[in-house]
Amino acid sequence: MEKRKLGRDGPNVSLICLGTMTFGEQNTETEGHAQMDCAVDAGVNFLDTAELYAIPPKPETQGSTEQIIGSWFKARKNRDKIILATKVMGRSGMTWFRDDRSPTRLNKTQMSEALEKSLKRLGTDYVDLYQIHRFDPNTPIAETMEALHDIVKAGKARYIGASSMFAWQFAQMQHTADMHGWTRFVSMQNHYNLVYREEEREMIPYCIN
Repeated sequence: MEKRKLGRDGPNVSLICLGTMTFGEQNTETEGHAQMDCAVDAGVNFLDTAELYAIPPKPETQGSTEQIIGSWFKARKNRDKIILATKVMGRSGMTWFRDDRSPTRLNKTQMSEALEKSLKRLGTDYVDLYQIHRFDPNTPIAETMEALHDIVKAGKARYIGASSMFAWQFAQMQHTADMHGWTRFVSMQNHYNLVYREEEREMIPYCIN
């Protein structure tokens, strides 16, 4: 399995990353473990999940995917061999994620709570890549980026990334981090395939540049 550096200064990851958003809904814990075993046997060292999962999102299954990955780590005792990515919810109207039942936002308080819950479900004290799951126009960018920087400084994430946003939003967040000397994103995870190729217009050229 070919490996590449994630971003400019991130970890070396397998060319294929195993997405896990079906674990806990379409796939059982046993099936999830089997899929991760198969991926590792093929040379994959990169797993992606999110506090949102399983998909479709609903209170009954929220966090189940992270729990399944956590039980797999416990059974296989291989946490140190895996590059683990998870995500914190951006702006949404869903109210079952936070203890105070507020809609999700990328502010410091909510991100701290979200990460602690993810770490507990995953059975680990750090994640390799912590990503924001969509843009949050209701929270100042500086607050979000400083919170992510503090998470990295605390050793609870090695790197940070983003998911599902426009190029101008991603660029503005990187610029804010640069202005303050905070941790930069090493990755962007967006919707991209042979049918949906919008990312070729701005996001991919921006990342290459």
